[in-house]
Formats: sequence, C-alpha cells, structure tokens
Amino acid sequence: MKLIVGLGNPGSKYRETKHNIGFITLDEIAFQEKISFKKHQFEADIAEFFINGEKIVLAKPQTFMNESGRSVRPLMTYYNISEEDLLVIYDDLDLPIGRIRLRQKGSAGGHNGIKSIISHLGTQEFNRIKVGIDRPKAGQEVVNYVLGSFPKATHDDMLQSVQSAAKASLYWASGHDFVDTMNHYNLKK
Repeated sequence: MKLIVGLGNPGSKYRETKHNIGFITLDEIAFQEKISFKKHQFEADIAEFFINGEKIVLAKPQTFMNESGRSVRPLMTYYNISEEDLLVIYDDLDLPIGRIRLRQKGSAGGHNGIKSIISHLGTQEFNRIKVGIDRPKAGQEVVNYVLGSFPKATHDDMLQSVQSAAKASLYWASGHDFVDTMNHYNLKK
C-alpha cells in the first residue's frame, strides 16, 4: 500500500493558489484514474484506487498547510504505511514554474507543511516531489505570493509541471523504487 499526500489549504479561497499545487496534482491523478475524493478520514479528503493489485491512497489534508503532519501521521498509522511508502507533493519557491524535483529526504527548506510532517513523523526521510512555483518579484511578500493564483502567462507551464508530478507519482506507485523514479523524472525538463 502507498500513500500519496498533496499539500495545500482547504476551501475555495485557496483552490487555485500556488501553495495548493499539491492538491492540484492529486486532482490530476484522480482525473487520470477516474476516481474522486469520497472519504474524509483523519482530517483529510481521501481517494483510493489500485495499481497492479496494490492499493494507493491519495490524501489532501484539510488542516491548513502549517498543520499537515497532524493529518499525515494518523493516516500512516491507520493504513500501516512506512516512510518509504509515503510520497508528499508540494510547492517549491526555488524551482521555476514548469519544473519538478524528486527527493528521498531532506530538511523542510522553510516550507511549513513539510516542517509539520517532519515534526509529526520524527524523520526527514520520506519521498517528495517538489513542484516549482518560482520566486516572488522583488518587494513582493512571500505569503502573498504563495497565496496568489498563477499568472495566466504561466498557466501552460504550471499544467506541465502538474502533469509531470502526476506521471512521476503513478510511475512510483506502479512498483518502481523511488531512486529509479528520481533518475527517470529528475532528468526531464
């Protein structure tokens, strides 16, 4: 069994913001798999499907970004998911829009959702896909930037990164180990 968590903030106010790229990516996976988020467990919206006989759980924590770990830890316990079977998808200011980067471990890098997950799991060693949202322009506050929508001019690049992150997630979920998945998808531009 595998757990794929997309980070974001609940509610229509945040639906299309840069900070919700994790939710947007899970929605793309759900669209591709023709499933929907019908369950609500441990403060998360849940969708489930199978790949090659293995159950895949998609989770969108509804705790707000800064408390994501409050939902992720109980989900892992309930579904008996180990750290190596967890994948977290979230926004990254250090990558341009249109790019993704896969990592097996690392610090939170200033991302409050990842800080919360690390705190609740007690480890930095879990799989992640960072989806680029670029940096704010000089003088623009980071909070306002990440809680803003993608400019129309970047929409195609944003969709490309979401589709790449969805493909990488499904590739991993279909039985490839995460190192292989990183080698395959970190090379793609």
